[in-house]
Amino acid sequence: MKKISLLLVVCFLFFILFVKKEKKEKKEVYVPKYEYGILADSFKVVKDIVKTNQTLGEILYFYHIDHPQINKIVKIAKSTFDVRRINAGQNYTLLCSRDSIDKAKFFIYEIDPINFVVFDLTKDMSVYHGQKEVEVRLKKAKGDINTSLWITMENKGLSPRLTHELSTIYAWTIDFFKIQKGDAFKVYYEDRYIDNKYIGIGKIIASEFIHNNKSYFAYYYKENNDRGDYFNEKGETLRKAFLMAPVDYKRISSRYSKNRKHPVTGRWKGHFGTDYAAATGTPIWTTADGVVVKASYTRNNGNYVKIKHNSTYTTQYLHMSKIKNGIKKNVKVKQGQIIGYVGSTGLATGPHVCYRFWKNGRQVDPYKQKLPPGDPIKKENYNNFMIVKDSLSRLISAQ
Repeated sequence: MKKISLLLVVCFLFFILFVKKEKKEKKEVYVPKYEYGILADSFKVVKDIVKTNQTLGEILYFYHIDHPQINKIVKIAKSTFDVRRINAGQNYTLLCSRDSIDKAKFFIYEIDPINFVVFDLTKDMSVYHGQKEVEVRLKKAKGDINTSLWITMENKGLSPRLTHELSTIYAWTIDFFKIQKGDAFKVYYEDRYIDNKYIGIGKIIASEFIHNNKSYFAYYYKENNDRGDYFNEKGETLRKAFLMAPVDYKRISSRYSKNRKHPVTGRWKGHFGTDYAAATGTPIWTTADGVVVKASYTRNNGNYVKIKHNSTYTTQYLHMSKIKNGIKKNVKVKQGQIIGYVGSTGLATGPHVCYRFWKNGRQVDPYKQKLPPGDPIKKENYNNFMIVKDSLSRLISAQ
């Protein structure tokens, strides 16, 4: 009996040791660590934020990259990324050698939560762009309006960005200054995440806006390789031939006016443009297809671009921090193409773009013009659009 008990104890101890050893072995399974697509196991990883007035050269020199190497990588970057656009407050990561020197081997600058640029400082120097993997989760929201769209969506805890996107989609269809109690909305949209961290909304996929007891539908559809757009249930675009704004703006800081006090000169005179406030470096795009007639600098306008769209319409974009490379006189541009970046050059008190609009040679307020519509769904895509539309309609009506 004692022999059996002793044997059981030995078996139990062996089992415990074996299980613990197996668990230990499982814990020691090698999992490679990557940073921005680069195997980082053999590097020391340093994460930081660009300080005020800090330059790429200053950061790299601190991590033992000498001036000849810095000059070389800056030249290599010229056709890929303007190093002068490295802004204070942005995240960056350094992959350094694991030794007493901690010499930088890679410098990664985050342009925004998704996009980044990699400076490969190893033997074969190179500079290239990359994107983080974004997880998209589809969401639904709806609401009855009692005061304004903004307040209704805010009370529901919805992103201000969603409000902006919805009002932009319907900007040419609904006068949001005339929204009234009883109006309502339904929206089907994307929420975006990186590493399970929320980074903001993506596209609105479909929406219904009820105004004065009438439903206005919008369906996102991308034709072949073209830029996606919003169409109604008949396949007609909700967009006009011109975009509502030339920039992703924070607010309209000054509207078209025949008489206002200039914030710099203090003189009362007409302001024949619309000012869109946005952060320095924000891309500015042309609101319609056309040909560049001027891309220059003047004391009042700062860096600016003027585009002729046809015999009737011309637009101008003022106070740029920089005109995009390749944008010059006689160059053809497409709607939504980047032509420069927000700044405060010329007579400007802060970063914004002053958007000016000519009709038949006279400056006018674009918001008060009856502009031509954009193109409807192409005939060859119409049937496919109707299938997509019907599917999205069911999702919207199910809310």
